[in-house]
Amino acid sequence: MLVKECMSAGIETVKPDTTIQDCAKTMRDLDIGLLPVWTDGKLAGMITDRDICIRAVADGRDLAKTHVRDIMSKDVAWCFDDQSCADAALQMEGKHLRRLAVMNRDRKMVGVLSVDDLARHDFTLAGEVLKAAAPTAH
Repeated sequence: MLVKECMSAGIETVKPDTTIQDCAKTMRDLDIGLLPVWTDGKLAGMITDRDICIRAVADGRDLAKTHVRDIMSKDVAWCFDDQSCADAALQMEGKHLRRLAVMNRDRKMVGVLSVDDLARHDFTLAGEVLKAAAPTAH
């Protein structure tokens, strides 16, 4: 199965100058945990619900004044939409990730592949990704 057959398409995006509070409201309203960050028509980064908790809330930042650019992840892992889900899952495992941006061959973002997307199509692949992405025990 190809990534484009199981990914989530039609992804909402935010700009780097969006406040964390507005970003969190968008995530809540859409029931999602990740937003791609766009600037000048390009993918500049990603912001996750975990980024908000670890890099903003835990540090006591003012969520109404802190911007996405201040805490977003800039090194975005991605795969192509015409790759196999198995190859994408291996990439997720190797990088201990639960999500990948999905690009077409023109390098335009066309969606996101999450472990949940994988689980809807292949429990074994999703399980392997979850094992690799799980935090280490304390």
